[in-house]
Amino acid sequence: MRSPSDHHAYPTHWEADVVLRDGGTAQIRPITPDDAQRLVSFYERVSDESKYYRFFAPYPRLSDRDVHRFTHHDYVDRVGLAAIVGDEFIATVRYDRIDGRGMPAAAPADEAEVAFLVQDAHQGRGVASALLEHIAAVARERDIRRFAAEVLPANTKMIKVFTDAGYTQKRSFEDGVVRLEFDLEPTDRSLAVMRAREQRAEARSVQRLLAPGSVAVIGTSRTPGGVGRTVLRNLLDGGFTGHVHAVNHAFPDDMAHLEPEGVPAHRSLRAIEEPVDLAVVAVPAERVPAVVAECGEHGVQGLVVLSAGYAESGSEGRDRQRDLVRQARSYGMRVIGPNAFGVSNTAEGVRLNASLSPQLPNPGRLGLFTQSGAIGIALLSGLHRRGAGLASLAGIAGISTFVSAGNRADVSGNDLLQYWYDDPRTDVVLMYLESIGNPRKFTRLARRTAAVKPVVVVKGARHTGSAPTGHAVPTTQIPDATVSDLLRQAGVIRVDTVTELADTGVLLASQPLPAGPRVAILGNSESLGLITYDACLTEGLRPLPPRDLTTAAAPDDFRRALAEALTDDACDAVVVTAIPWVGDGNAGPGDGDGSAKALATAVREAAQASGPGPAKPVAVVHLEIQELAEALAGTGGEPAPGTRRIPAYPAAERAVRALAEAVRYAHWRQEAAEPGRVPEYDDIDEAGAAADIQVLLAPADGTPADGAGRGTGDGKGDGTDGGTGEATGVRTGDGKGGGTGEATGSVPGDDAGLGVELSAADTQRLLARYGVSVLPALPAPDPDAAVRAAERLGFPVALKPTAAHLRHRADLGGVRLELGSETELRRAYAELTDYLGRPEELGLVVQRMAPRGVDTVVRAAIDPAAGAVLSFGLAGAPSELLGDTAHGLVPVTGRDAAELIRSIRTAPLLFGWRGSKPVDTAALEELLLRVSRLVDDQPEMVAVDLEPVVVAQQGLSVLGASARLAPPPPRTDLGPRHMPAY
Repeated sequence: MRSPSDHHAYPTHWEADVVLRDGGTAQIRPITPDDAQRLVSFYERVSDESKYYRFFAPYPRLSDRDVHRFTHHDYVDRVGLAAIVGDEFIATVRYDRIDGRGMPAAAPADEAEVAFLVQDAHQGRGVASALLEHIAAVARERDIRRFAAEVLPANTKMIKVFTDAGYTQKRSFEDGVVRLEFDLEPTDRSLAVMRAREQRAEARSVQRLLAPGSVAVIGTSRTPGGVGRTVLRNLLDGGFTGHVHAVNHAFPDDMAHLEPEGVPAHRSLRAIEEPVDLAVVAVPAERVPAVVAECGEHGVQGLVVLSAGYAESGSEGRDRQRDLVRQARSYGMRVIGPNAFGVSNTAEGVRLNASLSPQLPNPGRLGLFTQSGAIGIALLSGLHRRGAGLASLAGIAGISTFVSAGNRADVSGNDLLQYWYDDPRTDVVLMYLESIGNPRKFTRLARRTAAVKPVVVVKGARHTGSAPTGHAVPTTQIPDATVSDLLRQAGVIRVDTVTELADTGVLLASQPLPAGPRVAILGNSESLGLITYDACLTEGLRPLPPRDLTTAAAPDDFRRALAEALTDDACDAVVVTAIPWVGDGNAGPGDGDGSAKALATAVREAAQASGPGPAKPVAVVHLEIQELAEALAGTGGEPAPGTRRIPAYPAAERAVRALAEAVRYAHWRQEAAEPGRVPEYDDIDEAGAAADIQVLLAPADGTPADGAGRGTGDGKGDGTDGGTGEATGVRTGDGKGGGTGEATGSVPGDDAGLGVELSAADTQRLLARYGVSVLPALPAPDPDAAVRAAERLGFPVALKPTAAHLRHRADLGGVRLELGSETELRRAYAELTDYLGRPEELGLVVQRMAPRGVDTVVRAAIDPAAGAVLSFGLAGAPSELLGDTAHGLVPVTGRDAAELIRSIRTAPLLFGWRGSKPVDTAALEELLLRVSRLVDDQPEMVAVDLEPVVVAQQGLSVLGASARLAPPPPRTDLGPRHMPAY
């Protein structure tokens, strides 16, 4: 269908699907000679006014010469892109490279003239803005740095497209024409504009799926039962406020309504005379393509595909899934599914239950997304049991919207984050994820959303190393622990189980955020109070001594005690514990439904009347008092309007864990309100490093550039050239630091088969460009060379091997330290060669001793899916075995660096553990920031490994360093917005 251009191959990577301003989709791709008839048809549908704006004169039709010019491009100096819906052009854009006089030119001219034409029926949909993003990215790829455009003053829409894009511009007026010139280098403002447009478009596309005015269920059976008929029944029982249609090609010709539901029945979608916004597809997979085509031709806006038999069934199903997405997008439709469970929206004006759930969830403030129908059922059922509230009052565990996306071939968790970000009906986002298709985008969206409302995530398939079979997503080598760190950095609350997801969501949706970790505990059981106290300590909270009200406590006692705690400046949150009343006398909390309601009323009233000052969260722990939980949630009778609802938990550990997550989230949110800063360093030579990298990556006679890829004795080359080595780990003999060992585990994204391994000298030179110096190490191929090296460096020295099988293996006795004389050095040399092998096998090096300190490891690597990741940990086998490493996305801020150091479990060793002197963590933070800057500025630096880094009381010493260069993976987060390609 697409023929090559006149001079260059067709650039397939310029193809993209995009979401437009109104939520519909379009494909953007290069124009080819095969598009001649499409171009002519498109031009005929454009109004005379729009043609006049494009050509500055009446231009009723395109000549053959025009058609040839606009469809034949070299994809370098002349490029044309089209936006396409349903195989028809709806807009075009082209650029022509020009010189300083405005005449056609070739490289190295770096300016181009750009012009747009949008079909009138599609103006106002954001098509031109999307095309501008993509044509600008194409131009930058072809070394064009500036666009010029001439626009008639009356063409205000097009002028606005340019001026709103966020690029640096110049504007002039001459001969009745507005001339705009703008640089194509992305700016903070242009990226902000692009992401704001992306958010509005993707949110609108989800909104169209969740709030349709009419729904057609395609595949509704004639008899009760079956998936389609079940969804139809659920739509009606949920009280959907729009129109519902049943569609089945097997319906009789004379069948007008489906009984007993009384729903209009149709043999095909074409028979429906009114618009259909949403189609629920419940037909066999082989029939879906015909259904999608019918939906597209009818103008359906979105599909919920319940049908199975796609990627979850194997390679043939995976191909079928790709075809489904491509076909739906070609008509401008979004897809939930396939293999989906469905969607729900509890808004009073919608009441949509287009799902297999037998009942519409009761309304509330939780937005719920799952990639599993089974988990979706369990969550909805569990939340309903916890007390979903009344139809007239938002419940403590009620749902605003629910999406179970199945194979998530199109609509994913990222789209829902865009929607929930500014959805006024959603206060808390709950997500069950089995795969994250675009981790870089997910963390960006999650960070932005978490700044305004909590995002709670359970990640399934954590240890399988791959996504579920139905999820066509890019692979990632990031370990699960790293994923947790990156989510935490983005403000995401990650929990381990579905139960914890619901526990945490319910508390966050019903309670204010705590101001700190201090927790008051009160109740009628000393033992339950102590259990709660212990749980608080386990979760890192600061509990106050429990207040025992005794088992004789009445509801009024609870009210007074809670009121006192809520007004006490010494606490930030309160946990109320209650057990059934035991003994004679007055009824207690568990003695009948009435007493449970009385206690619930007392707790709610005390929380409601907590007085001046910030509100504090309250949680209730009850043992075997189910009536209390129901009364607190409001399911046992409607409380007064505005009454505060209190979450109740059947175990202290569950309540405290949810409260601890709220405390940690509140702390993150407080810090996020004042973003950290990436510091500038005057001694960084970014340009010099870029020039070095260009030379190192440049091929010479088909081989890597000089100094690249040679074995250097550092354990990553062939170890035979006697190079300077990597000088790993000089320990100082104090038992505290300097050990050679450190985790030899892989860096995230560190695939040794990619890129160019740098020699030690090249690595050290690049690091020096960023102010990172490596302690020199000299080769010692024989004892005399070792002595000369020691004399050059100065005694005392260390002697150690750099062979791959001995690096970081202090347990093998391969390192000799504090060698203060020639005699000691020669003796150590003889011992090592006698014990471990010949000198040429060991790659021995001599290195000057470093000041005493704590051995640490700093790494950075680029994962194709998540981007650049900075890692930090202490050196040694214990840290490796425990997985005690912290990770953060690059670039890290000063605050991020400080948090990275303090977040590992062995961090106390850096701050004076057991009477030792604290080390220079400020110098360590600076090192982290400099390495972060290096990999952020130089994306070709795909892996950096500094080990060990000995941090002393003053300053630090980098004893070993290695690095790898490779062409960087594409930065999808910086390019033009586009939907995932499958």
